[in-house]
Amino acid sequence: MTGQYVVDLREADATQLAEVGGKGARLGELSSIEGIRVPPGFCVTTSAFRRIMAEAPSIDDRLDELSRVDPEDGEAIRVLSAEIRRTIEGIAVPGGIAAAITAALAPLGEQAACAVRSSATAEDLPTASFAGQQDTYLNVMGRSAILQHVSRCWASLFTERAVIYRRRNGIDHRAVRMAVVVQRMVFPRAAGIMFTADPVTGNRKVATVDAGFGLGEALVSGLVNPDVFRVREGEVVARAIAAKQRAVVAVPGGGTKEVPIAREQQGQPALTDAQAVRLVRLGRRIEQHFTGPQDIEWCLTDDDFHIVQSRPITTLFPIPRADDQDNHVYVSVGHQQMMTDPMKPLGSSMWALTAMVPMHEAGGRLFVDVTRRLSSPASRAGLLEVMGKGDPLIRDALETVLEHDAFIPSLPDAAPGGAPAGPPPVKTDPDIVSGLIERSRASTAALRHDIRTKKGPALFDFLLKAFEEHKRVLSDPLNLQVIMAGMEATWWLNDTLREWLGEKNAADTLTLSAPGNVTSEMGLALLDVADVIRPHPEVVAFLRGADDADLLDGLDGLAGGREAREAIEGYLDRYGMRCVGEIDITRPRWGERPGTLVPAILDNVRNFGPGAAKRRFEQGREAALKKEHDVLSRLRDLPDGARMADETKRMIDRVRTFIGYREYPKYNIINRYSVYKQALLAEAGRLEQAGVLREREDVFYLSFQEFHEVARSKQADEQLIQQRKDAFRSFRALTPPRVLTSDGEAVDGAYRRDDVPAGALIGLPVSTGIVEGRARVVLDLADADLEAGDILVTTFTDPSWSPLFVGIAGLVTEVGGLMTHGAVIAREYGLPAVVGVDRATRLIRDGQRIRVDGTDGHIEILR
Repeated sequence: MTGQYVVDLREADATQLAEVGGKGARLGELSSIEGIRVPPGFCVTTSAFRRIMAEAPSIDDRLDELSRVDPEDGEAIRVLSAEIRRTIEGIAVPGGIAAAITAALAPLGEQAACAVRSSATAEDLPTASFAGQQDTYLNVMGRSAILQHVSRCWASLFTERAVIYRRRNGIDHRAVRMAVVVQRMVFPRAAGIMFTADPVTGNRKVATVDAGFGLGEALVSGLVNPDVFRVREGEVVARAIAAKQRAVVAVPGGGTKEVPIAREQQGQPALTDAQAVRLVRLGRRIEQHFTGPQDIEWCLTDDDFHIVQSRPITTLFPIPRADDQDNHVYVSVGHQQMMTDPMKPLGSSMWALTAMVPMHEAGGRLFVDVTRRLSSPASRAGLLEVMGKGDPLIRDALETVLEHDAFIPSLPDAAPGGAPAGPPPVKTDPDIVSGLIERSRASTAALRHDIRTKKGPALFDFLLKAFEEHKRVLSDPLNLQVIMAGMEATWWLNDTLREWLGEKNAADTLTLSAPGNVTSEMGLALLDVADVIRPHPEVVAFLRGADDADLLDGLDGLAGGREAREAIEGYLDRYGMRCVGEIDITRPRWGERPGTLVPAILDNVRNFGPGAAKRRFEQGREAALKKEHDVLSRLRDLPDGARMADETKRMIDRVRTFIGYREYPKYNIINRYSVYKQALLAEAGRLEQAGVLREREDVFYLSFQEFHEVARSKQADEQLIQQRKDAFRSFRALTPPRVLTSDGEAVDGAYRRDDVPAGALIGLPVSTGIVEGRARVVLDLADADLEAGDILVTTFTDPSWSPLFVGIAGLVTEVGGLMTHGAVIAREYGLPAVVGVDRATRLIRDGQRIRVDGTDGHIEILR
């Protein structure tokens, strides 16, 4: 070490991140790995950067302005960031810093060619790589040139792209410092990038090596197409040798230039297979040291590899932990529950504790291991059929995995006789549904009564027993029979009437306004709330500007305010436990933030007249009866039509009796979750008052079991809580796959169809009909601003979105299946709907006119 301003790279490590930045820390770590060669050098520390920033107080004002700028205002960011860079580059390097750099250059040779590279403190981190966000300068020669380029690296902390990247990742500009790495220049014969996991599929067992001639800048800048080697278990399994026409090389006097490559060399591989395999072995050693897949920059001189950078691959979806080394296949729970956002640890652990099957967490999402069911031909067929009916993309993804040679071992089927026969079909009797609902209500009422006196460790012991009751209610065989009866009747009607009459998706109309659907009733009930509010202009005006803090109390004293408050509170009494992403208990419920409902209420006030809920329901019921009459009449005209009509009538009665109950178990789960949450928040409040927690909601970042231990020990690990907060922030940038393997391969499946119009977006048709209208891309329920005739385009719709369904003309989602909540309610309201549309919210722009074909499953963008 030479003073406080310079650190030798061999002395740097992860503990010095704040002084040497991400790149410097990782190069220091790389230097310590046996067998890994890193060019020698030093790091100009963040102490030097802080000294430079202190030389220009005006930068503080510019940072204040930058923090207030809209992240989407590219012009303002460009102007402010350029001004900050000019200011920094205009500051002369103070004598003490210059002297320290000069002394550190001596071992390298004062005129030695060097690489001068930025190393920010928020760079090359596990949650954000910042690749390419700051500057690097190659083949810099001489003391004055190196000092000049160190200043440029300091200034590059404020490049436009770096500023935008930090804003998008929630990183404060003032919290980041810039160190600068200076290393002896390597003049390679070949250079490139290695990913120790496949960056496209995520497979952790496949490494990818990109290679080209000369310096790696030609590859990074896109000047040439690289040779690509794919290496698996010590063998090159695929290679693609590019025609490399140009290279970037060092210039003797300093700097770099592009040069043409001799024609006879262009098609030659930059690496031999043996070199690629040897490089991947080095990569595996680096990956093991950093405990995760790496994006590695390398150079080849003579026959020696030099490593000049290694950063985490932050875009890979994590793999669930397993207790063995066997192959596993996981199916996403979020795609079935219509909630693909990450869950906080308390939320995911409680869903796992109350679920009917074991759950595995990764990336803030939950997965179910289906390996054993895929291994047996008999159970495999059943699994694929069920998954295919719900979401064809999951089925296709599973079939894709099954095509991988020997990834899933084939186990023998069960002994002759197979599984025991299931219970006989349930009778078509509405009283069965009423009985199930009454038992659920009684169980929840008992929970609410018994939990009142529980606190401390006793609360958690009580909740563990309550979770068993929770699962007992859900696993009641009659409960499952009724759900399946409604679904099977739907499938029977769709399949049979298509065969007999050529009708597509006949059940969509036959199930309109089916009785007892608590989710569709929830949407209609908000229309009734709007009826109470509509006659009172003062209340409407107040709601337009109200927030959660004063929403209900603020109504008092307004003309019509008391009636409006009673209507809203009545709605919240029944549905206030719901919210977007409601399977995560940590999400704020409508009862906690009633303002979330205000946009939907105001849309209903504007777009509907009095009595709309009753009219809507009656219109649906009449359409279903008309469809029933039409279908039965046409069947009776066929040979053997009387039998067909009788059988169809029985299935229509059956589907209308049971399909509404499909939504009730989820309502019951969320009702119980509301009780659990109130008790847990009260306990967290007591711990906050006792000084055990900084904030009550810190418990959201602990698992249920960890929260239990904090309540017992009265000690909380603040470092763990902060790590969980950072991890959750990074998980939000990840897109969970429908299917994930233990090798890390993410598989989303595909629609194998060619029967759609050219350019149309393909999805799963879940509610019949064709509609044209204005697309409204809505990512947050609270931001909805819909007009009659609009088509809602969003990522997913769990039951909390149903209040919006009453005012739209059609639905498009990125996630969904035939029997998921959004599909069920779309059919209930008669909305043409297509779900499972890949990247719909990015490919369809807000305000575009689109045509949604809910019968054949595609969307056309009209203009």
